[in-house]
Amino acid sequence: MPEIVLSTLNAKHIHASLGLRYLFANLGGLQSKATIQEFTLEPWPIDIAEQLLASKPRIIGLGVYIWNAERSQQLVALLKEISPETVIVLGGPEVSHEWQGQPIVDQADYLICGQGDLAFAQLCRQLLKGERPISKVIQAEVPPLESLALPYDYYSDEDIKHRLVYVEASRGCPFKCEFCLSALDKTALPFPEEPFMAALERLYQRGVRHFKFVDRTFNLNPQKSAEILNFFLQRLDDQLFLHFEVIPDHLPQILKELLPRFPAGSLQLEIGIQSFNPEVQTIISRKQDNAKSQENLRWLRQETQAHLHADLIIGLPGEDLTSFAQSFNELAALNPHEIQVGVLKRLKGSPIIRHTDSYGMRYNPAPPYNILCNNLLDFKTVQQLNRFTRYWEMIANSGRFQNTLPLILGNRPFEHFLQLSDWLYITTQQVHKIALKRLFELLFSGLKEALDLDSTKVISALALDYDASGIKGHLTFLHTGNPSAASRILEKDSRKARQTRHQ
Repeated sequence: MPEIVLSTLNAKHIHASLGLRYLFANLGGLQSKATIQEFTLEPWPIDIAEQLLASKPRIIGLGVYIWNAERSQQLVALLKEISPETVIVLGGPEVSHEWQGQPIVDQADYLICGQGDLAFAQLCRQLLKGERPISKVIQAEVPPLESLALPYDYYSDEDIKHRLVYVEASRGCPFKCEFCLSALDKTALPFPEEPFMAALERLYQRGVRHFKFVDRTFNLNPQKSAEILNFFLQRLDDQLFLHFEVIPDHLPQILKELLPRFPAGSLQLEIGIQSFNPEVQTIISRKQDNAKSQENLRWLRQETQAHLHADLIIGLPGEDLTSFAQSFNELAALNPHEIQVGVLKRLKGSPIIRHTDSYGMRYNPAPPYNILCNNLLDFKTVQQLNRFTRYWEMIANSGRFQNTLPLILGNRPFEHFLQLSDWLYITTQQVHKIALKRLFELLFSGLKEALDLDSTKVISALALDYDASGIKGHLTFLHTGNPSAASRILEKDSRKARQTRHQ
């Protein structure tokens, strides 16, 4: 029976915790006394507590993150009530900063702040010997990367078959963007080359084909990046898929020679733009060459087949609605495959807190600590933009409306989509759980009423997208107005779509 249980509540079952596997890998001789038990947010905390305590462990290590903070607090309260003798050790970004006064920290026995890869093992050795450290809060020193045992052999065969496999070629970030916890890092350092590449090879040989790199700045060191890209180019097959987070204004020639060699569907690049406003960038200590970023995005879109996922943030200090709209429109003109519109969150420990008073920043006191208003965006506007982001995910980022989306955006993407978003909310009072077929019907009405678009063009575009969706059944709007003409358009466009797919 394990004496140490490593656990966390993942956002979804498909996620596999890289952090837990680092802790397990570095337990050394204690590995035989330890196990990993992962959960999602769906089970009741009392049921999770039952499973964690079933083997009567002496130590439970729990990873606490912004998405599981509330459930984790409930879980720890239950664990200490049921089994007060079980030692609860917390770690993770949600409790590594501003931990004073957090109920979950008060309830637990120990807290390891920072990178606990080695510190957790040291604490477990002491506890199993019967030693109880005096200090409840342990400030972990940043471990030398060469001293760490890598975690990748501890992905199980089931993980590899059914879950995302996370890897990191480097740790840390040299940039100081104040909305991000990585602003606290001093630099980014690569893992030793030989053991890391050997671990990639073992994962590949075990059947891993979807590699999600968690590096904040994958392309910071182009020589290291090139080596990894070459590794995968030599092993390309129809199932390979790679995800990297890249710096937008840093695309040296060596990467430009390699990136176009990846076929469609094999490569996704997450590109953080956040804002194109130089004044806002200065306020949040973000260094970004906007002209170079746009040039690189344009090159990536035109010269590679990579799926481009670009990020913007709503609610940054100094950014009003007009400024955000301009950033959105500039980014939309570059035509990335996805624009991820996020709402600013005040992560515990992030330097963004220094702007709270000067910019009137007001945040949700509960996770995920999202911005509620500031001196340039009132609460009503932030709520309006929150709805914008949800409808944008539903319509634009879903990929289901590739023919209709250009009609919606026109030559003023932000303004047009905001109009549609406002209409959708007024009409439905919903921002989720809208059935796809109903969404098609709503878009037909919304594009006519909110954007005053030509019905014939709308029907033609929606018919193509509906045919591609594979949904069965008829659309109501095709039988209103001029049903025979609408039906002819639908049949013509459906036939054209089928022919295009067969070519």
